[in-house]
Amino acid sequence: MMTIETDDQPSPERLPDDRNWIGSTGLDRRKLLVSGAFAAGFAAACHPVSSSAVQTSGDGLKEEQVSIPAHDGFAMPAFCARPAAAKNAPVICVVHEIFGVHEWIRDICRRFARQGYHAVAPDLFARHGDATKIADFKQLIDMIVSKAPDDQVLSDIDATYDWAGSHGGDASRRGITGFCWGGRIVWLYAAHSAKLDAGVAFYGRLVNDKTALQPLRPIDQAAALKAPVLGQYGALDKGIPVADVEAMRAALKAADKSPPDDITLYPQADHGFMADYRPSYNEAAATAAWSATLDWFGRYVKGGEAS
Repeated sequence: MMTIETDDQPSPERLPDDRNWIGSTGLDRRKLLVSGAFAAGFAAACHPVSSSAVQTSGDGLKEEQVSIPAHDGFAMPAFCARPAAAKNAPVICVVHEIFGVHEWIRDICRRFARQGYHAVAPDLFARHGDATKIADFKQLIDMIVSKAPDDQVLSDIDATYDWAGSHGGDASRRGITGFCWGGRIVWLYAAHSAKLDAGVAFYGRLVNDKTALQPLRPIDQAAALKAPVLGQYGALDKGIPVADVEAMRAALKAADKSPPDDITLYPQADHGFMADYRPSYNEAAATAAWSATLDWFGRYVKGGEAS
């Protein structure tokens, strides 16, 4: 039986982020044919780009690169997409992977905008460098990802909602979603903000090593959750073993958070199963997870239900 540690020591069964992303992508350059202008918007670590990558039409949408004033005065870059004709659309904050705000994250914003949301993806790494320009996974984590403090990230998301509320969005209705690194942030933000209505966390770590800058772990925050979170995970994920998922389910149940908080485990899905630009993409799991995401936000964010 696999034993998963829940103290500050890493489990040998839980791969670190850099090895987990490399192992789950299954890159085969002979089969990945997309390049040129389309691929140019992806992060360096995302090349080559899979032919399964989705391109969402921007027709009827307003898209813009913006600057959000953070609470410490930093001008934080962000991408925003919203319905061109709609006013006061509910706000969804899209939290990026370790690769920053690249083309796939922008496309996720377009997908939400086409569903009637004011979607904003802040670059939460911008203070520390441009994650889209680094191709080496370990270098990316060591130089940028590990440098982003939890308190800075949570404050920057607060600022993102403040900005959206003063730029056409309805910030009284707030959702957050995130992928990989961003999935962990979703859990943390749901414990941080009483103004949040709902979150959807895609394969974000539940048990992570604590550091001085990143001392928080989702499993330790279960009792503090202030909004319902839907976790979406892959059973084949070697960086987030099934035992971690079960431990989080138990923590939510013990804290009397489940329901409404819930976790779906897709049996044939690996880490990054939503990422249609990579070979880790699992179309069946991604389709089901996207439908569940829209249902979750429709119930708790668009419906205006209090968390």
